[in-house]
Amino acid sequence: MKVYNTIVELKDALFELRRQGCCVGLVPTMGALHAGHASLVGRSVRENAVTVVSIFVNPTQFNDKTDLATYPRTLDADCALLGEIESKAELSTLLVFAPTAEEMYPTPDTRRFEYPPVSTVMEGAHRPGHFNGVCQVVSKLFYIVEPQRAYFGEKDYQQIAVVKAMVRDLGLGVEIVECPIVRESSGLAMSSRNSRLTDAERLTAACIYKALTSSVDYARTHTVGETHDSVVSEINAVDGLEVEYFSIVDAATLQDISSWDEPAAGAVGCITVYCGTRHVRLIDHIRYV
Repeated sequence: MKVYNTIVELKDALFELRRQGCCVGLVPTMGALHAGHASLVGRSVRENAVTVVSIFVNPTQFNDKTDLATYPRTLDADCALLGEIESKAELSTLLVFAPTAEEMYPTPDTRRFEYPPVSTVMEGAHRPGHFNGVCQVVSKLFYIVEPQRAYFGEKDYQQIAVVKAMVRDLGLGVEIVECPIVRESSGLAMSSRNSRLTDAERLTAACIYKALTSSVDYARTHTVGETHDSVVSEINAVDGLEVEYFSIVDAATLQDISSWDEPAAGAVGCITVYCGTRHVRLIDHIRYV
């Protein structure tokens, strides 16, 4: 497995592989890889002759300098995990792209990406500039790698909607492949941020998914507003958890709904919760109808 640190080297390698007729898949990550990432990489390896896994903690999508500074960086362990996947792959090539910030941003990226309504609610409202940074780095990766397919985990439900909007806006010929959430045995959605939780905090954080899943039955006999309040109350009652927001939205537009009959595409409950003494920020979601 080859690790590339520069754009030129990666593009040269991909040029040769494309000359051989290889289809390219991309798995964009910020590293600290876990089983959830492995599932994305495994799917890309099965569906493409070449898979590029980017490992880059993108500074432009962080609106909190402390969050950026404390985000886990485990490149050696990440490469070891990817090496295990590659060793089991048949007739597939796995490449790692691990650039520096200076390589990705030799000059400041002043491009602006706004895709209301999907980019301006929830994470867009609580983390100003976050999705602009996501679009900056993902678009750069698409231009560099030129993948036929790109793989994203459904845990970042809103991010997928924003990336799809960007692909349509820029006319990029990339298929966005959505992959199911991978969960720990407790139900906690796997996330690189989970590595910052203590064992006790991981058990506490599992209450998030427990509250979401129990709310599906509750919603059958209660209003949207009652369901919202029930979830928030149940999670905030757990010592060590604090809900930042919980929004029950139209699955397509991501706009708040007031009735279960409103969304033709179904309803999704999206939540962000702070956990533990270090206020680790965790996200998750649940489908209702």
